[in-house]
Amino acid sequence: MEELIAKRYVNALVESTSKKDRADFSKVLLGMSDAFLDEKVVENLSSPLVSNEEKTSLVLESLGKDANVQLVNFIKIIGENGRLDLLPTIAKVLKQAIQKETNKYEGIVTTATKLKAEELKALEASLTKYTDGASVKLVQEISDIDGMKVSVDDLGIEVNFSKQRVKEQLIDFITKSL
Repeated sequence: MEELIAKRYVNALVESTSKKDRADFSKVLLGMSDAFLDEKVVENLSSPLVSNEEKTSLVLESLGKDANVQLVNFIKIIGENGRLDLLPTIAKVLKQAIQKETNKYEGIVTTATKLKAEELKALEASLTKYTDGASVKLVQEISDIDGMKVSVDDLGIEVNFSKQRVKEQLIDFITKSL
C-alpha cells in the first residue's frame, strides 16, 4: 500500500522536474531515509501528539536554508497530507524511476572472497547482455556464503551459485537415477 501511495508522489515529481533535479532530489531523499533508521525520528514523525506542521518543519530544517524550492514544496505537500513517514519509500521509488529512465541499475555480488576487477566487469558485461542493454553496476559484499550470489532487485534478477546446493542436486540426481 505504501509503495502505491509513494508512486503517486514520485510520478508527480517526475512530471514536474528535470532529470538533474530528480537526481539531486533522489540523493537528498535517500540521505533523509537514513535518518528514519533512528527510532526517535520515527517516533516523532508518527506521534499523534506532534502536529503535521511541526513534523514538516522538523524535516525541512534537516534540508538547510539553501534547499531547492521545489523539494521544499514537495516535502510540504507530503507533510500537509500526513505522509512524512513515507519519505524512505518515496526515496526508494524515485531511485527506481531514475534507474528505469536512464537504463542504469545497481546490483550486489555477495561472495566469500573478493573478486578481481576483471571478474566483476565480466559479470557486469554478462548482465548487460542478458538484460538487452541495461547497464548494470555491481558492488561487492563479502559474506560467509560458500559460493556466489548476484542480485539486481530493480530488474528482478537473483542468481545464486552455492557449492552445497550443487552437491545436493548432484546427490539427488544420482539417487533418482538408481
